[in-house]
Amino acid sequence: MNRVELLAPAGDMEKLKTALHFGADAVYVGGSKFSLRANAKNFEEAELAQAVEYTHRLGKKIYVAANVFANNADFDGLKEYFISLREIGVDAVIISDPGVLALCREVAPDLEIHLSTQANTTNKYSAKFWAEQGVKRIVLARETPMKDIREIREFLPQNIEIEAFVHGAMCIAYSGRCLLSNALTGRASNKGDCVQACRWEYSIVETNRGGQPLTIGQEERGTYLLNSKDLNMIEHIGELAEAGVYSFKIEGRMKSPYYVASVVNAYRQAIDLYYKDGKDAKLPASLIDELFKNSHRDYTTGFYFGEKDSVCLETSQPKCDYEFIAQVKGYDEEKRMLVVEMRNRFAVGDDLEILSADSEYANDVLHIEKMYDFEMQPVEDAKLVQQLLYIPTDKKLKERDILRKKKEIK
Repeated sequence: MNRVELLAPAGDMEKLKTALHFGADAVYVGGSKFSLRANAKNFEEAELAQAVEYTHRLGKKIYVAANVFANNADFDGLKEYFISLREIGVDAVIISDPGVLALCREVAPDLEIHLSTQANTTNKYSAKFWAEQGVKRIVLARETPMKDIREIREFLPQNIEIEAFVHGAMCIAYSGRCLLSNALTGRASNKGDCVQACRWEYSIVETNRGGQPLTIGQEERGTYLLNSKDLNMIEHIGELAEAGVYSFKIEGRMKSPYYVASVVNAYRQAIDLYYKDGKDAKLPASLIDELFKNSHRDYTTGFYFGEKDSVCLETSQPKCDYEFIAQVKGYDEEKRMLVVEMRNRFAVGDDLEILSADSEYANDVLHIEKMYDFEMQPVEDAKLVQQLLYIPTDKKLKERDILRKKKEIK
């Protein structure tokens, strides 16, 4: 049996490098056009070629989203785009629209196609249909329960892969097919420009009472009626793998590099434990807790087991108890010091938790006894954004490792 793939989001080059550093087997990105994350930084053509080269140098894979729901005008330049993706060597293109898929097969027949979750594939007959259209991998709709995934896997030819989301934000609409953003703001959710209107706080107005708005308050039946919890399947790696899921997908091209690092690191360890101890592998509490140390809403297992409490009723705002303090840029062997780039304020005397891809430093703490700027002048309080600093230590962390700190409760 092939090892499953850990697939991470990469909204820009920094996130791509972060995801690969922390253990992703593959990344998915968007180009400057035809992707459903228009407000991510995304990749221009030259940068995309660099991303492909960097990813392949590490022996990993890169997939490009072209999953826009297309109108006629959206096909302008699409032919040339697919040809360019083939020429720079992307490993696959992610598509949701049948017309876009047909054009890709016509102009770049050797370019591997993955069917986007936006195509709403929830049953074995639809999956087989798409396989017959030349799709190599099917990204199942988030609404697909575990028992149906098993049936889909058994029904499909073995060379067709199944991908499923395991972590991240979810849309309240069916597989993301929502027009709320379009209706309220004119920004098209299915062309990558969603304003996340489902996360807003709404008021109601009683027509005969002067038109005065009343904010919907929290009561037994709730308030944020359109606001989904975040998906978290880290405790169910074995069940997903045994059901036939090949690629474990993390949502979050718009999320921070710290989010990508934390989530990818946790799922990398969980998948490795599955292959070490089997499907009944017990995750350490520290690994489960890791997913509470980045920005998240309340967690749910979504539709995999028929859960009925997938809406956040109290608030639409994500929470995070930890701050991204600094990113490691390297270790100076001669000075025996870490080189770090400041991201949030910290000072001499602070204890910083280490987030590292190296198991030697898992959950380790770095006490800041001294630090210096690049002129070797002592720094007591690091408050200059992105300042490069030296920190004396014997802990030889690697470039892109992260230092963080628990937020103080006020």
